[in-house]
Amino acid sequence: MNKEMINQYIQNNKERFVEELLDLLRIPSISADPAYKADVQRTAEKVKQRLLEAGAEQVEVCATAGHPIVYGEKMISQDLPTVLVYGHYDVQPVDPIELWHSQPFEPIIKKTPLHPEGAIFARGSADDKGQAYMHIKALELMLKTNTLPCNIKLMIEGEEEVGSDNLGVFVAENKEKLKADIILISDTAILANDTPSITVGLRGLSYVEVDVTGPNRDLHSGIYGGAVANPINILCEMIASLKDKNNKITIPGFYDDVSTLNDSEKAELAKAPFNEEEYKKHLDINAVYGEKDFSTMERSSIRPTLDVNGIWGGYIGEGAKTVLPSKAFAKISMRLVPNQSSKKITELFKNYFESIAPAGVKVQVKPHHGGDPVVTPSNNPGYLAAEKAMHETFGKKPVPVRGGGSIPIVALFEKELGIKSVLMGFSLDTDAIHSPNEHYGIFNYIKGIETIPLFFYHYAQLFKK
Repeated sequence: MNKEMINQYIQNNKERFVEELLDLLRIPSISADPAYKADVQRTAEKVKQRLLEAGAEQVEVCATAGHPIVYGEKMISQDLPTVLVYGHYDVQPVDPIELWHSQPFEPIIKKTPLHPEGAIFARGSADDKGQAYMHIKALELMLKTNTLPCNIKLMIEGEEEVGSDNLGVFVAENKEKLKADIILISDTAILANDTPSITVGLRGLSYVEVDVTGPNRDLHSGIYGGAVANPINILCEMIASLKDKNNKITIPGFYDDVSTLNDSEKAELAKAPFNEEEYKKHLDINAVYGEKDFSTMERSSIRPTLDVNGIWGGYIGEGAKTVLPSKAFAKISMRLVPNQSSKKITELFKNYFESIAPAGVKVQVKPHHGGDPVVTPSNNPGYLAAEKAMHETFGKKPVPVRGGGSIPIVALFEKELGIKSVLMGFSLDTDAIHSPNEHYGIFNYIKGIETIPLFFYHYAQLFKK
């Protein structure tokens, strides 16, 4: 692989690469909100256009029961291995909009202490339009320089942020189309721009919404307060009871299947650079918080969690309204670790939450999306190819890390397609994904485009052995 040729092509086209990404980021492809359905479709068509321009073949926008999936490929020889690239073009909602320093779909580039070369501020810049688009530009680079060493298939979906429900159907119905030897995903982060890493494990997810209903209408809190159960008070008490004083989750059976790390595995995890004082300073907190007897790194990667993601009910407008509300609601997510089952945990939560409801209220638990945890091997050709590629472009061997987030489709791919995934992302955990002021460094974006062709080269070489 001619690295000089790669770098020259990138330098000659860097400005265009950035402008094309900005163009994609201007489309508000929010999959969770039906009001943006046309924009999601428009984004899919834009991705198709860019794939065709890059040189992909058999490019199509595949309809599903929800948002479409964009597929393209470049098959050069049946005798060569095939890499299936996965990414997503849908994005999270932007709320709370008032906390953004610029408009979320009017991308701007600003320099920051962590991104002295500049970062693109826009919803979806890091998660996952920017990281998915790296692969389209890497494909263009390899085809224009005649350096594509193996077959490539690309599948970029529009429902990752709402659970990828229709992706499972698509994968099951298109196993031959998606047949490959390895899956390459860039929807994860590196430890730092001077400390590359490869994610070797992801937590699973169980996401539910709970409704607590009391009286048949909102009541006057002076007339009825103290005599009728207040759903908001009850909901808060129920949620508080889900953890004990040591922040251990109290749901019976919750920890039964949890896989624990031995001392040597914990020692490996501890090798990843982490400065707790810098961590607290970045988040503007004066103390870390979590399950007793575990470190911050362990709490955020190898231990299961339960968190309230939203809670509402009653009167929240300006001024005062003395109301005893009829209903209260909350959204709750649980991150899961190896051996835990999303379906089992959801059922355990439902049974327990309903069982602790006091008389005077009715409780309903509505499961949303979920996914099982995964651990990917660090000794297969895919991981080794990623390790070699990142070592060359960063000048430092990447650190294997366990990620705290979830990509439910990794387990789906392994189940349906029978192949492993390589999680080679380039964003930073500080890039504010899912939050106001999401951003993605120009350095990281270009570094991804530089590294991906080297992954293909090394994978093709290792696959021969």
